[in-house]
Amino acid sequence: MTKPVNPRGTPIKEAEAVGIEFPVVGKARYNYTTGEALGVFLAGLKQGRILGTVCKRCGRVFVPPRMYCSYCFRPVDGWVEARDEGVVVTAVASYIEATRARAEKARVVGVIKLEVPGYKFDDHFFPGIMHYICVDDEAVKSMGIFGMRVRARWRPVEQRVGSITDIECFEPAGP
Repeated sequence: MTKPVNPRGTPIKEAEAVGIEFPVVGKARYNYTTGEALGVFLAGLKQGRILGTVCKRCGRVFVPPRMYCSYCFRPVDGWVEARDEGVVVTAVASYIEATRARAEKARVVGVIKLEVPGYKFDDHFFPGIMHYICVDDEAVKSMGIFGMRVRARWRPVEQRVGSITDIECFEPAGP
């Protein structure tokens, strides 16, 4: 086995990593607790609802939810439900799989600015969610995706498990 060129924490360049074998000692398994905010958020997804929290002092809505306002440094005041549709504010087409292999087909990922009835947001702060967008990479290349209205495509109720993947993707919603 060849040793890494610089094992002291300096990033190894791609060309230097070719042919290096990294030892695998076994599979690590982790258990995490969701906590109150994420637990309620995931339970909401299982029901087909996108939930967030609100700070009434500064008017910010957090999706995914937080228990404390990171702007006012105080507990949030309650729960709100976001609509499952919104506007794409940023997106990228990824041609690389999680395994670093080249993808056969690009996947589009973006941030969707969600609407929350009763709350108005400026362009600098809005509740948003990063997720897959059901369009091809040409929509990103042509810049036609930015500002596009999209709606969540939910998994069938019997297939939902309380995960972000209960939303398959966001698809174009029309004008």
